Amino acid sequence: MAPTLRIDPRDARPIWRQIEENVQHLVARGALPPGASVPSVRDLARELQVNPATVSKAYQRLTDAGVLSVRRGEGTFVSDTPPPVSDSRRNGRLQEEATRYASLAVTLGASREEALATLDAAWSGLTNGGAGSESSELEGEEA
Repeated sequence: MAPTLRIDPRDARPIWRQIEENVQHLVARGALPPGASVPSVRDLARELQVNPATVSKAYQRLTDAGVLSVRRGEGTFVSDTPPPVSDSRRNGRLQEEATRYASLAVTLGASREEALATLDAAWSGLTNGGAGSESSELEGEEA
């Protein structure tokens, strides 16, 4: 079975977004390789103790983005190829997420150098096949 997803009810992000981002993260770092099966909507909803519609929304967004693919009668799987993304969409998303990360770093009182070093370490962890400073599962509290 796929690595366990965790949600944090204290997080301001909607639960469906946490699920979506956690799956994207697991795919990016190779914990969910291409072709890997993901839990059914019902199974993940039961595990996370959330409404199945919440999981369904996250899965639908991931399917629309090309991260997941549905095989009728078989289930939902990580797509075999990375989803194509236009340059403008990629740049917009990078800007959005960079602003969010920079805001977090400033709020925590981190220096620019510390924030860049942390980003570099996370990048290395993902691209070198390791998990960086993260554990094998996403941490947080279950709902």
